[in-house]
Amino acid sequence: MNKHSTYRIILFDGVCNLCNGAVNFVIQRDTTNVFKFAPLQENAGTVLLKKYAIDPQKLDSIVLVENDKVYIKSSAALRIARKMSGLWPLLYVCVVIPRFIRDGVYDFIAKNRYKWFGKKEQCMIPTPGLKEKFL
Repeated sequence: MNKHSTYRIILFDGVCNLCNGAVNFVIQRDTTNVFKFAPLQENAGTVLLKKYAIDPQKLDSIVLVENDKVYIKSSAALRIARKMSGLWPLLYVCVVIPRFIRDGVYDFIAKNRYKWFGKKEQCMIPTPGLKEKFL
């Protein structure tokens, strides 16, 4: 059994302020401790991208690895919301919206994320208390 298979792994743009904010948002609502995180730019992220044959040059999305399957864009976001505490799992009903519409909205935000939210010089470094949440 793969050592990561018990977790859902979220790969994210480690230099994107919006993405880092989203990671912190998920961490705060991951009361069942099902998620692990890895920046796309770090070794653990690049290894997983290679394992699942995802070209990082063509990727402008959050990636969720769940039960050895890969989800990107709005599908990843909705599957993540489904496992968070509070009312967030209710967002999963949006899965009935055709994916091309959901992903169109996702792509618009992703394309503008640096302009709207800014960019860091390097990937975020988790605090000692959060280090266990990262691969």
